[in-house]
Order: sequence, then structure tokens, then C-alpha cells
Amino acid sequence: MKLSIVSTMYRSAPYLREFHRRCVAAAEMQCDDFEIVLVNDGSPDESLQVALELRRADPRVVVVDLSRNFGHHKAMMTGLAQARGERVFLLDSDLEEPPEALERFWAMLDAGDCDVAYGVQESRKGGPVERIAGRLFYAVFDRLTRVRIPRDVVTARLMSRRYVDALILHRDREVFLAGLWALTGFEQKPLALRKLDKGSTTYTVRRRVEVLVNAVTSFSSRPLHYIFYFGLAISAVAAAFIGWLVYQKLFHARALDGWTSLIVSVWFMGGLNASFLGLIGIYVAKVFTETKDRPYTVIRAIHGGTDERH
Repeated sequence: MKLSIVSTMYRSAPYLREFHRRCVAAAEMQCDDFEIVLVNDGSPDESLQVALELRRADPRVVVVDLSRNFGHHKAMMTGLAQARGERVFLLDSDLEEPPEALERFWAMLDAGDCDVAYGVQESRKGGPVERIAGRLFYAVFDRLTRVRIPRDVVTARLMSRRYVDALILHRDREVFLAGLWALTGFEQKPLALRKLDKGSTTYTVRRRVEVLVNAVTSFSSRPLHYIFYFGLAISAVAAAFIGWLVYQKLFHARALDGWTSLIVSVWFMGGLNASFLGLIGIYVAKVFTETKDRPYTVIRAIHGGTDERH
């Protein structure tokens, strides 16, 4: 098989029929041997039913039904593991990224000097808050990890078979896919895309913070190093202050008042200790999760393809 188109479904029912139509049109311009792999990530709407209707009308559609919602990145990794094409086109099904970009991606891989052609936004979508949050995310991630991910990267990308085979070797239970894309290596080249803004997103502020924490703690132990050095700095300042107090007492017979500063210091250090212990707890929890070696998704059924099962 020459091409696999992989996408996930979560509240995707309004877009699926048009997504299928446009994907088929884009794929047929490049080859006549392709499949469309749709992964149902426990969608609460009619996405699964619509996908199965598409499957009955078009045998090139493969529907992977997960047993529950596992998360966008894990669902994408599951879809990539099911893809059989020599090239794999990954994109979201909400049509914010145009399926027609496949033609440009295809030409880049045909040039023979890269294994991945990935999309980046021509200009970051969203309002000022979303733009600032995006810049802050990349700044923090770059500062705390050694992995460099492209700015404003989008899901849409065309990948070679050998790259996909290498990518799915990663078995992280806490998946941050943009980091894994970069960590896998190979030659990767960007392509500017215009990403539409449909005005709604399942990524709330809380979810964005969770993604940042997961990304940093999955790819770097540097925050733990910072805790150690910060502790050393606090100890050095405290030792110097103690020396100054002893000097004042021995040579000037002066006892210093400072109940307010003492209470503030206690609360300040107590808050830092709680934060640091929480950060350490996140790392311990990750070790706990990874050592269980549980699958990161559970497939309820596969409709279509060579491995159809229910």
C-alpha cells in the first residue's frame, strides 16, 4: 500500500463526511492505493456511527474503535501503529488543516532529501492570550529540555515508512507527541500552512498547563537539578544570615526583632517545599506509570483492513 491517511475522532461527527471526501480527492491525485485510518478516541457524539457509514460506503476506510477516551496523542500513536502505507499522512479531522496540503507534502518527500514533511502555521491562530501562551510554552520547554521542537508546529505531516516504524517504537505511557516527533530524528523539513480557526477547542487552560508539565517532565530531569541548586542557594543565604546574627549578638549585644519577616519566610519556604515535593511526586508518578508497562490504549474493535476484529 502506498499511502495511509491517519486521523483521530473526538466530537468530529460534523466534519467527517467532508473530511473523507477531501482526503479521497487529495489521495487520488497522488496514488490509487491508499487507506484512511480513523481512530475513535471515545468520542461522545456520533463520530463512530458516521465513520462506520463511511466504511460501508468505502472499503478503503479503516475504523479503529478505542475502548474509551485515552487522549489525542495516544490515539494518534495507535493510528500510526495500524497504518500500512509506505507513506503516512497524519492530520486532524476537524479540517483546520487542509487535506489538500498532501500534494505539497508529497512533492517534498519525492525530492528525496527528507523523511518527514511537517506543517507549521503561517501565523499562529487565536487571540492575544493564546498567542502569548504559545510563546510561553515554547520558551519554558526550550529552557528546561534539550529537545527542540519547531515553533507553531501542527499535526499535519507526511512521513516515510521507516520514520513511522521508528516513531512507534517509543512506548511512553505519558505521550507528548511533538517531542517524540523531534526525538525520533531523521531529516525533517517544514511547510507553512494556513490553519483555520473554528473558534472552539477541547484544550482548556488547565489542559494546556497539564500538557506543558507532562512535556517537560517527560523529556527532562532539569527541574530536579534546579531544585537542588535552589536549595543550595537558600542554604547559603541562611548560613550568611545566621553568621550576621551571631556577629550582632557577640559584638554589639543586639537582639533583632523580626516576627513579621519570620512568618513570611516560613510561609514562603513552606510553599516552595510543597511545590518542590509536588514536582518530585510527578517524576515518581511517571516512574510508577512507566514500570507498569500497561498499553497506552485499548482497542475495542477494528473495522476494515487486514486485521478486522470485534
